[in-house]
This record gives sequence, C-alpha cells and structure tokens, in this order.
Amino acid sequence: MKVIPIYASAGITGFESPAKEYIQKPLNLHDLLIEHPSATFIGQAKGDSMQGIGIFDGDILVVDRHLTVQNHDVVVACFNGEFVCKILDLKNRRLLSANKDHEPVSITCNEMFTVEGVVSKSIRCHRPSNIYG
Repeated sequence: MKVIPIYASAGITGFESPAKEYIQKPLNLHDLLIEHPSATFIGQAKGDSMQGIGIFDGDILVVDRHLTVQNHDVVVACFNGEFVCKILDLKNRRLLSANKDHEPVSITCNEMFTVEGVVSKSIRCHRPSNIYG
C-alpha cells in the first residue's frame, strides 16, 4: 500500500491531484496477514506469559508451519500434550516466557515436544469477538 503525503489547504483549486496516477489496491487482510495459506492456522493466546513482547490474553495468533524455526522465534508448540506459545531457545533447549513471573522450562529427552509453527503475527481485538466464543 502506498502512502502519499499530501497537505492541502481549503480553497486551493486549479491543479490535478498529485495522487491521480496512483491506484490503491483494495485492502485484503488475508493477503496482509497470511503468507502461506495452506500452511497457516489461527489460534488464540491464553494467559500472561508473553506480555513482554506484546502478546496478551485473547490475542489472535497467526501461526505459519511453512517457516523454518530459528533461535528465539515465538512458536506454538505441543509440550507434554499441552499447546503453548513461547519463545524457543534452540541453543539451550528451553521454552522462554516474555514475563519475568514465569520461569524458563527445559526441554529434556523425557519431554514430548513438537513445534506446531512459528507465530508470524498477532492481532489484538479491542472489542470482544464472538468468533472464538
């Protein structure tokens, strides 16, 4: 989307709009938020463990399974049968929270652990939505 900085005062006439040659594409949130549609799912954050990076309880998470996981990515993972949203510390094999009240959790060989995808985006709804009842 192109942003055209135009400053105009009331009463100015007699010239063509400088924006005449620009055609703005319609805004499509699907295209903006989802890069790999066949490998993407949507989830909802619960709890306060990721507030330090701006993910709050009730936020919508766009999770992309196509992205290669990198150290310190925010991921959705299945840890011992429970879905979690955490920062993945690959070097130290730990799940990190973004809230000092939550301790890091080690991923040992005794744990059941799978990364479900990388959180590529999060969306905050400022009014309750009945989509996720």
